[in-house]
Amino acid sequence: MEIVLTGTGSPLPDANRAGPSTLVKVDNCHVLVDAGRGVVMRMAGAGSLPIFLRAVLLTHLHSDHICDLNDVITTHWVMSQGNATLPIYGPPGTLEFVNRQMHALEADISYRIEHHEELTNGPRVEVAELTPGEQFTLDDLSIRTAATEHAPVKPTLGYRIEHNDVAVALVGDTVPCEGVDELAREADAYVQTVIRSDLVGLSPNSMMLDILDYHSDVEQAAQTAARANVKRLVLTHMVPAPTEDQYSEWIAKAQEHFDGEVVIGDDLTTISL
Repeated sequence: MEIVLTGTGSPLPDANRAGPSTLVKVDNCHVLVDAGRGVVMRMAGAGSLPIFLRAVLLTHLHSDHICDLNDVITTHWVMSQGNATLPIYGPPGTLEFVNRQMHALEADISYRIEHHEELTNGPRVEVAELTPGEQFTLDDLSIRTAATEHAPVKPTLGYRIEHNDVAVALVGDTVPCEGVDELAREADAYVQTVIRSDLVGLSPNSMMLDILDYHSDVEQAAQTAARANVKRLVLTHMVPAPTEDQYSEWIAKAQEHFDGEVVIGDDLTTISL
């Protein structure tokens, strides 16, 4: 199993970091978790493309996690010449969002069908809305959901993906909670969006201060990793985005609470399990 950070950014535009997304690759089964800005380009950099996707999993419907889902859908459609279906899983509300995306793309879809005789129909998507505690399979992958806490965004989901004896927890935006502990327990890798509360708390911007109450900070993520006895803590969606020479500082903060491996990096950072 490979975990590729296809987007380590946040809602704040960053020339070097795409929006939040993570790609899980097991042989020829590729699963994308969230679809932030620039995700298709980062997928190409990771040796993948929408046409290779077995499914897209959404953690929640905040814009920075879903704003390029339309690009994933359109690129999958064109590359498959309309002959493949893209499964999309997410919390309640996902079906309405996808339907609205399809309506927004109506003009583009009609132009392409008129221009390309290979395209006889529009994009094929199959949406499944999930609730916490559901389990399903994608080829040889076993996937389980649990509730996370990102209020006032409700509902939000985290995912545990297992293949043979390897497990990864991907939980999106959340504060520490029982659902995160459940998904991360004994995992080989735990991918967590994080902020530096000590730095964000210095901001004079009241909207920046608002994010303190619904994201895990580095210390909280490390405490969760220790409590769940995971092997690797993987930091992503970092606010404020660190430069490479600041990575050691972030890692040191995590290591105050967690003895395992801490991974932090640029887009396309890859963890092999």
